[in-house]
Amino acid sequence: MYYFASDMHLGSGAHRDSHERERAVVEWLDRVAPTAKAIYLVGDVFDFWYEYKRVVPQGFTRLLGKLSELTDRGVEIHLFVGNHDMWQRDYLERECGVKLHFEREVVELCGKRVSICHGDDIYARYLGGWTRIMNDIFRSRIARWLFSHLVHPDFAMRFGLGWSKGSRKSKEVAMPFLGKEDPLVKEAERLNREGEGIDYFIFGHNHCAETVALESGGEAIFLGHWFEREPYAVMDENGIVTLQK
Repeated sequence: MYYFASDMHLGSGAHRDSHERERAVVEWLDRVAPTAKAIYLVGDVFDFWYEYKRVVPQGFTRLLGKLSELTDRGVEIHLFVGNHDMWQRDYLERECGVKLHFEREVVELCGKRVSICHGDDIYARYLGGWTRIMNDIFRSRIARWLFSHLVHPDFAMRFGLGWSKGSRKSKEVAMPFLGKEDPLVKEAERLNREGEGIDYFIFGHNHCAETVALESGGEAIFLGHWFEREPYAVMDENGIVTLQK
Protein backbone atom coordinates (compact mmCIF):
# COMPACT_ATOMS: atom_id res chain seq x y z
CA MET A 1 0.00 0.00 0.00
CA TYR A 2 1.04 3.59 -0.64
CA TYR A 3 -0.42 6.38 1.49
CA PHE A 4 -0.81 10.10 0.80
CA ALA A 5 -1.87 12.98 3.06
CA SER A 6 -1.36 16.75 3.19
CA ASP A 7 -2.30 20.03 4.84
CA MET A 8 -2.10 19.14 8.52
CA HIS A 9 -0.95 22.73 9.25
CA LEU A 10 0.60 21.80 12.59
CA GLY A 11 1.15 24.92 14.68
CA SER A 12 -2.00 26.58 13.40
CA GLY A 13 -4.71 27.71 15.82
CA ALA A 14 -4.76 27.25 19.58
CA HIS A 15 -1.92 25.26 21.13
CA ARG A 16 -4.32 22.55 22.28
CA ASP A 17 -5.96 22.25 18.84
CA SER A 18 -2.57 21.91 17.14
CA HIS A 19 -1.51 19.21 19.60
CA GLU A 20 -4.72 17.27 19.00
CA ARG A 21 -4.12 17.47 15.24
CA GLU A 22 -0.53 16.34 15.74
CA ARG A 23 -1.67 13.36 17.82
CA ALA A 24 -4.13 12.45 15.07
CA VAL A 25 -1.33 12.52 12.49
CA VAL A 26 0.88 10.34 14.71
CA GLU A 27 -1.95 7.85 15.28
CA TRP A 28 -2.56 7.71 11.52
CA LEU A 29 1.13 7.06 10.85
CA ASP A 30 1.10 4.24 13.41
CA ARG A 31 -1.99 2.73 11.80
CA VAL A 32 -0.77 2.76 8.19
CA ALA A 33 2.94 2.04 8.75
CA PRO A 34 2.61 -1.80 9.01
CA THR A 35 1.19 -2.03 5.46
CA ALA A 36 3.01 0.94 3.89
CA LYS A 37 5.52 0.52 1.10
CA ALA A 38 5.88 4.30 1.33
CA ILE A 39 4.10 7.27 2.93
CA TYR A 40 3.87 10.57 1.06
CA LEU A 41 3.23 13.81 2.97
CA VAL A 42 2.25 16.28 0.26
CA GLY A 43 2.94 19.71 1.70
CA ASP A 44 1.84 22.09 4.47
CA VAL A 45 2.48 19.53 7.17
CA PHE A 46 3.53 22.56 9.22
CA ASP A 47 1.65 25.86 9.26
CA PHE A 48 4.99 27.66 9.18
CA TRP A 49 8.45 26.13 9.00
CA TYR A 50 11.50 28.30 8.44
CA GLU A 51 14.79 26.50 8.84
CA TYR A 52 18.06 28.28 9.48
CA LYS A 53 21.38 26.50 9.01
CA ARG A 54 21.57 25.61 12.72
CA VAL A 55 18.10 26.58 14.00
CA VAL A 56 14.73 24.89 13.42
CA PRO A 57 11.29 25.73 14.84
CA GLN A 58 10.49 24.45 18.30
CA GLY A 59 7.67 21.98 18.91
CA PHE A 60 6.30 19.14 16.78
CA THR A 61 8.18 16.65 18.95
CA ARG A 62 5.50 13.96 18.67
CA LEU A 63 5.57 14.02 14.88
CA LEU A 64 9.35 14.34 14.53
CA GLY A 65 9.86 11.47 16.97
CA LYS A 66 7.38 9.27 15.09
CA LEU A 67 8.96 10.06 11.71
CA SER A 68 12.39 9.14 13.10
CA GLU A 69 11.04 5.93 14.65
CA LEU A 70 9.37 4.80 11.44
CA THR A 71 12.29 5.56 9.14
CA ASP A 72 14.62 3.79 11.60
CA ARG A 73 12.35 0.75 11.18
CA GLY A 74 12.71 0.97 7.40
CA VAL A 75 9.44 2.73 6.51
CA GLU A 76 9.98 5.01 3.50
CA ILE A 77 8.59 8.51 4.11
CA HIS A 78 8.58 11.35 1.58
CA LEU A 79 7.75 14.98 2.29
CA PHE A 80 6.88 17.42 -0.49
CA VAL A 81 7.12 21.05 0.59
CA GLY A 82 4.07 23.31 0.40
CA ASN A 83 3.64 27.07 0.48
CA HIS A 84 3.64 27.07 4.32
CA ASP A 85 6.73 24.89 4.80
CA MET A 86 8.81 25.45 1.65
CA TRP A 87 11.76 26.87 3.61
CA GLN A 88 13.29 23.51 4.46
CA ARG A 89 16.98 22.74 4.45
CA ASP A 90 18.17 19.26 5.42
CA TYR A 91 17.06 18.83 9.05
CA LEU A 92 14.21 16.40 8.39
CA GLU A 93 16.39 14.33 6.06
CA ARG A 94 19.42 14.33 8.32
CA GLU A 95 17.71 13.85 11.69
CA CYS A 96 14.43 12.11 10.81
CA GLY A 97 15.33 10.12 7.70
CA VAL A 98 12.59 11.77 5.62
CA LYS A 99 13.15 12.20 1.88
CA LEU A 100 12.48 15.84 0.95
CA HIS A 101 11.09 16.97 -2.42
CA PHE A 102 11.05 20.60 -3.55
CA GLU A 103 9.52 20.09 -7.01
CA ARG A 104 6.88 17.94 -8.64
CA GLU A 105 7.94 14.32 -8.98
CA VAL A 106 6.64 11.55 -11.22
CA VAL A 107 7.02 8.06 -9.77
CA GLU A 108 5.86 4.59 -10.80
CA LEU A 109 3.85 2.81 -8.12
CA CYS A 110 2.14 -0.55 -8.69
CA GLY A 111 2.60 -0.09 -12.42
CA LYS A 112 0.94 3.35 -12.44
CA ARG A 113 2.52 6.70 -13.27
CA VAL A 114 1.85 9.04 -10.37
CA SER A 115 2.56 12.79 -10.32
CA ILE A 116 2.95 14.26 -6.82
CA CYS A 117 3.20 17.90 -5.75
CA HIS A 118 1.54 20.28 -3.32
CA GLY A 119 0.20 22.53 -6.07
CA ASP A 120 0.71 26.07 -4.73
CA ASP A 121 3.18 27.01 -7.46
CA ILE A 122 0.70 25.89 -10.13
CA TYR A 123 -2.05 27.96 -8.51
CA ALA A 124 0.22 31.01 -8.43
CA ARG A 125 1.10 30.69 -12.12
CA TYR A 126 -2.54 30.33 -13.16
CA LEU A 127 -3.88 33.10 -10.90
CA GLY A 128 -1.07 35.58 -11.64
CA GLY A 129 -1.06 39.07 -10.14
CA TRP A 130 -0.21 39.50 -6.45
CA THR A 131 -0.34 35.74 -5.84
CA ARG A 132 2.35 35.15 -8.47
CA ILE A 133 4.50 38.00 -7.15
CA MET A 134 4.38 36.73 -3.56
CA ASN A 135 5.12 33.19 -4.69
CA ASP A 136 8.21 34.37 -6.59
CA ILE A 137 9.41 36.37 -3.55
CA PHE A 138 8.93 33.43 -1.18
CA ARG A 139 10.88 31.16 -3.52
CA SER A 140 13.67 33.69 -4.19
CA ARG A 141 17.10 32.60 -2.98
CA ILE A 142 18.08 36.23 -2.49
CA ALA A 143 15.01 36.94 -0.34
CA ARG A 144 15.67 33.84 1.73
CA TRP A 145 19.34 34.77 2.22
CA LEU A 146 18.38 38.27 3.38
CA PHE A 147 15.68 36.94 5.70
CA SER A 148 18.06 34.35 7.20
CA HIS A 149 20.86 36.82 7.81
CA LEU A 150 18.89 39.90 8.86
CA VAL A 151 15.96 38.49 10.85
CA HIS A 152 16.31 36.92 14.30
CA PRO A 153 14.66 33.46 14.51
CA ASP A 154 12.28 34.57 17.28
CA PHE A 155 10.94 37.39 15.12
CA ALA A 156 10.94 35.18 12.03
CA MET A 157 8.67 32.62 13.70
CA ARG A 158 6.37 35.32 15.13
CA PHE A 159 6.11 36.95 11.69
CA GLY A 160 5.59 33.69 9.83
CA LEU A 161 2.92 32.32 12.16
CA GLY A 162 1.15 35.69 12.15
CA TRP A 163 1.22 35.79 8.35
CA SER A 164 -0.20 32.26 8.13
CA LYS A 165 -2.92 33.04 10.66
CA GLY A 166 -3.90 36.23 8.84
CA SER A 167 -3.98 34.45 5.51
CA ARG A 168 -6.30 31.76 6.88
CA LYS A 169 -8.67 34.28 8.47
CA SER A 170 -9.08 36.04 5.14
CA LYS A 171 -10.74 33.00 3.52
CA GLU A 172 -12.56 29.78 4.30
CA VAL A 173 -10.55 26.79 5.53
CA ALA A 174 -11.38 24.95 2.30
CA MET A 175 -11.48 26.75 -1.04
CA PRO A 176 -14.72 26.31 -3.05
CA PHE A 177 -13.97 23.37 -5.31
CA LEU A 178 -14.00 24.46 -8.95
CA GLY A 179 -14.04 21.00 -10.53
CA LYS A 180 -12.68 21.05 -14.06
CA GLU A 181 -12.04 24.80 -13.73
CA ASP A 182 -9.60 24.29 -10.86
CA PRO A 183 -6.07 25.40 -11.88
CA LEU A 184 -4.66 22.05 -10.74
CA VAL A 185 -7.14 20.13 -12.90
CA LYS A 186 -6.31 22.37 -15.86
CA GLU A 187 -2.59 21.77 -15.35
CA ALA A 188 -3.12 18.01 -15.11
CA GLU A 189 -5.12 18.06 -18.36
CA ARG A 190 -2.37 20.08 -20.06
CA LEU A 191 0.40 17.72 -18.96
CA ASN A 192 -1.44 14.62 -20.11
CA ARG A 193 -2.34 16.19 -23.46
CA GLU A 194 1.37 16.88 -23.92
CA GLY A 195 2.06 13.18 -23.50
CA GLU A 196 3.04 12.64 -19.86
CA GLY A 197 0.63 9.72 -19.54
CA ILE A 198 -0.03 10.21 -15.82
CA ASP A 199 -2.52 7.83 -14.23
CA TYR A 200 -2.88 9.80 -10.99
CA PHE A 201 -2.12 13.40 -10.13
CA ILE A 202 -1.85 13.78 -6.34
CA PHE A 203 -2.39 17.34 -5.07
CA GLY A 204 -2.77 19.17 -1.77
CA HIS A 205 -3.14 22.93 -1.28
CA ASN A 206 -6.81 23.68 -2.02
CA HIS A 207 -8.03 21.80 1.10
CA CYS A 208 -10.69 19.95 -0.91
CA ALA A 209 -10.95 16.16 -0.65
CA GLU A 210 -12.07 15.33 -4.17
CA THR A 211 -11.43 12.98 -7.10
CA VAL A 212 -11.75 14.25 -10.68
CA ALA A 213 -11.71 12.05 -13.80
CA LEU A 214 -9.61 13.80 -16.45
CA GLU A 215 -10.76 14.09 -20.05
CA SER A 216 -7.17 13.45 -21.14
CA GLY A 217 -7.01 10.24 -19.11
CA GLY A 218 -6.22 9.45 -15.50
CA GLU A 219 -7.51 11.11 -12.35
CA ALA A 220 -6.66 14.09 -10.16
CA ILE A 221 -6.77 13.32 -6.44
CA PHE A 222 -7.10 16.21 -3.96
CA LEU A 223 -6.10 15.28 -0.42
CA GLY A 224 -8.16 17.76 1.63
CA HIS A 225 -7.12 19.11 5.04
CA TRP A 226 -6.80 17.92 8.64
CA PHE A 227 -8.72 20.67 10.46
CA GLU A 228 -11.60 18.19 10.32
CA ARG A 229 -12.35 14.73 8.87
CA GLU A 230 -8.63 13.88 8.51
CA PRO A 231 -8.72 12.60 4.90
CA TYR A 232 -5.98 10.69 3.11
CA ALA A 233 -5.55 8.62 -0.05
CA VAL A 234 -4.35 5.06 -0.38
CA MET A 235 -3.14 3.10 -3.40
CA ASP A 236 -3.84 -0.61 -3.08
CA GLU A 237 -1.87 -3.54 -4.52
CA ASN A 238 -3.79 -3.25 -7.80
CA GLY A 239 -2.78 0.38 -8.30
CA ILE A 240 -6.22 1.81 -7.47
CA VAL A 241 -6.22 5.10 -5.51
CA THR A 242 -9.15 5.94 -3.21
CA LEU A 243 -9.83 8.72 -0.73
CA GLN A 244 -10.48 7.65 2.85
CA LYS A 245 -10.70 9.33 6.27
